[in-house]
Amino acid sequence: MKQISRFSHFGELNDQDYFRIALSVDCVIFGFEDNELKVLVIKCNLKEFRGKWSLLGDLVKPDEDIDAASYRILKERTGLNDVYLEQVQTFGKPKRHPAGRVITIAYFSLVNIKNHALKLADNELHWHPVNDVAEMAFDHKEILQSCLLQLREKIEDHPLVFNLLPVKFSLRELQCLYEAILNTRLDRRNFRKKFFVMDWLIDLDELEEDVPHRPGKLYRFNQEKFGSIHRKPADQKKSSVNLAKHK
Repeated sequence: MKQISRFSHFGELNDQDYFRIALSVDCVIFGFEDNELKVLVIKCNLKEFRGKWSLLGDLVKPDEDIDAASYRILKERTGLNDVYLEQVQTFGKPKRHPAGRVITIAYFSLVNIKNHALKLADNELHWHPVNDVAEMAFDHKEILQSCLLQLREKIEDHPLVFNLLPVKFSLRELQCLYEAILNTRLDRRNFRKKFFVMDWLIDLDELEEDVPHRPGKLYRFNQEKFGSIHRKPADQKKSSVNLAKHK
């Protein structure tokens, strides 16, 4: 008796057609510098998108775990492997890649720009202000916006932003970071009041040095309360911020 394929009900396509689909990972790597939220981008080398910026990504190897692929890409591009990384969404429109059907899984990561040098120097790899990113290759602008939206939602309840700051920081720096991510101005008094109530900060009893304004007090993240901020939000204690609704 002829064996009937479990895919036969999909029409004339055979089993091999369903396995001619590539899987990739795209990483939206956020950083903070000069009071701007930035994203790591590179010039696309495909002729269809020549001259356009793209995110950092790669195909998942046949024997590779998807999460492992995301960390591999991050390690290869930034040299870091102990940073916050979270899966966001799957993108799979049939014609999103000119080479064929490629389904990609998007991750976002938070990196302190000052703590490392980029590993690659080709294809104009650099940190680009998020607000200045225009048209991108593939559907990467849509991926970037989805990851930015998730980041904005996460920082209302979880202390992720401390991955983007130095160990010691002022409340001025912290507020500038939140304003850059949310793309809105925040009331200074309410911002500080809510952070002190949440007990996310530890006062170091030190002042800023060599700053063009009145030196502010320095703080550090309350690591003892929350544990490692490299873990995913589901593993962390939740404490609502509700600082502002993003635009």
